[in-house]
Amino acid sequence: MLSALLRFGRRMDWTLIIAAFVLFCFGMAAIFSVELSRGDGAVLIEKQLIACALGATALWFVAATNYHLLRNYANAIYVLALVSLIAVLLFGRTLNGSTGWFIIGGFAFQPVEFVKVALGVKLAHYFSERARRRFSWRDLILTGLITFAPIALLMLQPDLGGASILAGVWGVSVLIAGLRPGQFFALLSAVALAAFIGWTFVFAGYQKDRVMTFLNPALDPLETGYNVTQAKIAIGAGGLWGRGLGEGSQSQLRFLPESQTDFVFAVIAEELGFVGVIVVLTALTVLLLRMLWIARTTRDTFGAFLCVSAFAILFVEVTVHIGANLSLMPATGVALPFVSYGGSSLLLSLVLLGLVQSVAVRLAPGDRLS
Repeated sequence: MLSALLRFGRRMDWTLIIAAFVLFCFGMAAIFSVELSRGDGAVLIEKQLIACALGATALWFVAATNYHLLRNYANAIYVLALVSLIAVLLFGRTLNGSTGWFIIGGFAFQPVEFVKVALGVKLAHYFSERARRRFSWRDLILTGLITFAPIALLMLQPDLGGASILAGVWGVSVLIAGLRPGQFFALLSAVALAAFIGWTFVFAGYQKDRVMTFLNPALDPLETGYNVTQAKIAIGAGGLWGRGLGEGSQSQLRFLPESQTDFVFAVIAEELGFVGVIVVLTALTVLLLRMLWIARTTRDTFGAFLCVSAFAILFVEVTVHIGANLSLMPATGVALPFVSYGGSSLLLSLVLLGLVQSVAVRLAPGDRLS
């Protein structure tokens, strides 16, 4: 048994593991720093460590399971995801204006995290079945409808952040699947139309405020523009080496709301400086590029698109989170993978890592990466 575990461990892609571990360490440092200002002990640290232990177990289990099994259950997983979104609307708790949470034993769980994986598996199954023919308008429409169903349910919560992640995952997936120029421009037109409809009939008042604040934070610097303004101050104050762990004025004096989740990148920038930011961005780049390398290396189309889906989810989350912290995108409450506090987010990230590992450990000997 021990020798089998060692052989399996050697076949895992440790570059992915190390990159994720570096990000997790930076996240724990930022969470610890935020807790210093609260004086509540180490409650967040303890919960994050529990989530990490559960996630690491899930990673190992998923990696050890043959990913081809997901092909057979892709439709069932997708339907279960839709059911979970309906269930949370009926029986879930409302936090921060969104009915998207289940509270179990003191731990909060967002079904949207499971939905991201389910959609990734469903898209991987769809594209792998049609990988040998040209990407068609039918493919664009069908995958768009597959993605629209959970997005519509998320907007009922409302959860603009989760909906934007799913839309981004679909966009990245169709680009890699072979989206043609004419289809691309048609997609842009559809996005513009959807944005108009959403703004006119769907978006809640606070969501419109976030968009307007993104366009001009000075419109309301003490209310809707407050978070973005404080994040920019924190990032700019960090300098080259940062102010030191636990020494950031924005996080320690609580000027920066949701500093351990939505704006953890700003905390790292202020307290660990440009050097800390470079390490985090390097680890994220290594993680994402390694996923693409594994997708390119495997000879199995389902495995390749499964890696692409995992890449797309993490890439969009990273882009939205850092973009919001830099005031380049509206703040929609998206976590930074492996770094932000939150059991649901960390568990999702580790499960995605497990899916990619499941593909990596089953590469043919001659295809294995160095």
